[in-house]
Amino acid sequence: MDKDFWGLATGIGSLPHKEAKPALDIIFRHLPEIPHWPQLPAAGEEEGLIRQYLRPLLERQLVVETPSRLPYFATDAADWLERLTAFYSEVLAEINPDASADFGFPEAVATGFYSFLSQHLRQPSTRYLKGQLVGPVTMGFQVTDDKLQPAFYQDELRDVLVRTLALQVRWQARTLKAHGLPVILFIDDPGIYGYGQSTFVGLSRDAIQESLLPLIDAAHQEGAAIGVHACAGLDWSLLFELPFDIVNIDVYHYFTSLLLYASEFNQFLSRGGALAWGIVPTSEQIEHETLITLLDRLVEYFSLLEKKGVDTELMRKQLLFTPSCGTGTLSEQQAEKVYALLQQISKQYRR
Repeated sequence: MDKDFWGLATGIGSLPHKEAKPALDIIFRHLPEIPHWPQLPAAGEEEGLIRQYLRPLLERQLVVETPSRLPYFATDAADWLERLTAFYSEVLAEINPDASADFGFPEAVATGFYSFLSQHLRQPSTRYLKGQLVGPVTMGFQVTDDKLQPAFYQDELRDVLVRTLALQVRWQARTLKAHGLPVILFIDDPGIYGYGQSTFVGLSRDAIQESLLPLIDAAHQEGAAIGVHACAGLDWSLLFELPFDIVNIDVYHYFTSLLLYASEFNQFLSRGGALAWGIVPTSEQIEHETLITLLDRLVEYFSLLEKKGVDTELMRKQLLFTPSCGTGTLSEQQAEKVYALLQQISKQYRR
């Protein structure tokens, strides 16, 4: 697919609205070239980052919920092996165009997605349609086994999560592609931040990368570009080594973490990768920023990376702009300011 992202802008996912229409109004007004469907966590628990993508496992009774604890795999159920066998029999047909449809989310947990699909998406200015889904590390720490241990630490349970998410990648890519425009999907995986932290000693580099690769492969097989968003500063080489088309970094708050991996960043660019610069803050600091202050930051960041040996031409061409994170925790007025500034930066940059 065409991957000329130069200076375009898109959002991460969440907005603070309880209904889809006002959220979509902001998205299409300010991000007409890469509009995204809005996640609406304020609308209720069902629309949360984990719950939206957990439905296939809840429906198959592999994962259960109780009011007093996190969702957990029913590994203590008498018929657990039968449930697991039925799941694997189903996912073996994952390449079948009809199979992945059973792993999509219903409208009850993603009103923003279905409202997005109801729009006239093929506008003259629209270049791509963007979707997103939770990453396997984040989901693997929010879903446990029956003994309250994170599912990500167990090979069998992690495999179930990864296969489920890979099918959701296929379903979302196919659903969006049906509108006749190229598709970008972002894996939103803030849990990767745990890598290297003393409280997550069992979280290995290999396990993280091996869990992300099937999602990347699924997107590419469906003809979609695939990116990853991870909050905070982390070992960016972990993501630059993978065949992502886009790596999204909150450079507003954590730019210095990128300087440590300038060489790996340069290699990522040389392979055709693009950096999504999370330059507009999604915190109270949005009240104090303007187009000029943010562009000044960008110029400074470019200069510092150039001094580290990053290829100037590739860095300035292979990039997108995004907010630093989702806007779901902001007020509606603040979210609109984030998107308006994002649009202004994109337009000014491409002049």
